[in-house]
Amino acid sequence: MAEIKILWVDDEVDLLKPHIIFLENKGYSIDTRISGSEALEAIEETRYDLIFLDENMPGLTGLETLHEIKEKQAQLPVIMITKSEEEYLMEEAIGSKIADYLIKPVNPHQILLAVKKNLDHSRLVNEKTTSDYQREFRKIAMDISIINTYEEWVQLYQKLIYWEIELEDVDDSGMFDILTSQKNEANQQFCKFIEKNYQGWFDGHESNPTLSHDLFRKRVAPLLKEKEPVLFIVVDNLRYDQFKVFENLINNHYKKTEEETYCAILPTATQYARNAIFSGLMPEDMKKRHPDLWLDDTDEGGKNMHENAFLTAQLKRLGLHIKHQYHKITSENSGRKLAENFKSQKDNDLTVVVYNFVDMLSHSKTELEVIKELASTDKSYRSLTLSWFKNSPLLDIIQRGQELNFKLVVTTDHGTINVTNPSKVVGDKNTSLNLRYKTGRSLSYEEKDVLAVIDPSTIKLPKIHMSSSFIFAKSDLFFAYPNNYNYYVNYFRNTYQHGGVSLEEMLIPFAIFEPR
Repeated sequence: MAEIKILWVDDEVDLLKPHIIFLENKGYSIDTRISGSEALEAIEETRYDLIFLDENMPGLTGLETLHEIKEKQAQLPVIMITKSEEEYLMEEAIGSKIADYLIKPVNPHQILLAVKKNLDHSRLVNEKTTSDYQREFRKIAMDISIINTYEEWVQLYQKLIYWEIELEDVDDSGMFDILTSQKNEANQQFCKFIEKNYQGWFDGHESNPTLSHDLFRKRVAPLLKEKEPVLFIVVDNLRYDQFKVFENLINNHYKKTEEETYCAILPTATQYARNAIFSGLMPEDMKKRHPDLWLDDTDEGGKNMHENAFLTAQLKRLGLHIKHQYHKITSENSGRKLAENFKSQKDNDLTVVVYNFVDMLSHSKTELEVIKELASTDKSYRSLTLSWFKNSPLLDIIQRGQELNFKLVVTTDHGTINVTNPSKVVGDKNTSLNLRYKTGRSLSYEEKDVLAVIDPSTIKLPKIHMSSSFIFAKSDLFFAYPNNYNYYVNYFRNTYQHGGVSLEEMLIPFAIFEPR
């Protein structure tokens, strides 16, 4: 391991000899300087890993020296040491991005801890995270084999996502591979659970999971009855892990008061799941009650053109006579325009924003090579989502909502999964085109790869034809036709798709926030 070099700057550095000897005995190389100007010369000549900097020195003060150091080497960690506990000094030092702040007198162990925290932090975190996951591994493996309720699946999935995010920066790729294997196994067992239980969730029993068509009535309508304005944001195609990585940015403006994970209906596709949220109806009932608004898979035209009409009908059915506005954002310009004019929403009881960026991102991965590179893994997909959100009009809209004292609800209609394995399917020319589900007549498929529903009405889905059935791809599979099979497999492998059965697509974030 390369020698770690530390520069200690203090006009009374001779008094620190015991500390310096202590660190040298621990294997660190220590250089000393007695003024800020000498320190600035030293960093020009030598590449240091860390600087200890006294705040109160003649000539250049510690803060002045700190500013000069940061201008020359912004990433060099500096630990400020001072006799003063003046709050303004701490605030200015912290604002200048110091690595740590110590109050004299300091003891050798304090100094050693500060060094380790700043220089060995990554290694120590890696080792601790890896050992913690190793201890948890056996319990997760046991849970996968025995859990049998929706709530247990939610807890397990949240645990897997927690470890996925924790391990993504750990150098030991073997640990991440093990977690990926566990996640794949969990998905296989979850598909069996859905196959066994999903149909029974439409019997109206109170213990059933909250499904897409229940969500507004159960979770949003009660907020509207409290007579506080609500900003209801639906980010299309947002997974639980993506929500978790940008949640902290929301917390700068809002305080989370409730969170749950609801279950997206099958197919986990926008025209079914999102229309179900806004209509408060399952697709079969949408088609019956609103034949002028519903379009089947094979019909021409946009399948999500009538969400506001569906919402208006649901509000009326629920007896909510409120003022609401609906906004669908499909470009940065339209998002920026809404953010800039958000004060126009101040008299609304309910403002709905459907934001389509994440859906466009997942589709772009299929079509654009640059997005394939930028979002080649779930880790990079999360990172790309975070980068977008941090700089997006959506975050501005959320901030404007906080300023107008709106209660905030953030959710999505379904998630998405990175598909890796093809499954052959054959259907006639009227078969739907989605890669994760198919509906049509005379479908031929690999039975082990799908959840097949011969009678769609058993899960509240409409039939295109009297003999239409549905099949849903399990886990990370995607459907491919025998014609040009290899071409389409190569084209769609390692792309993000939705519509089928997986933890990623069906277990959906829903959170309520109060303005700070």
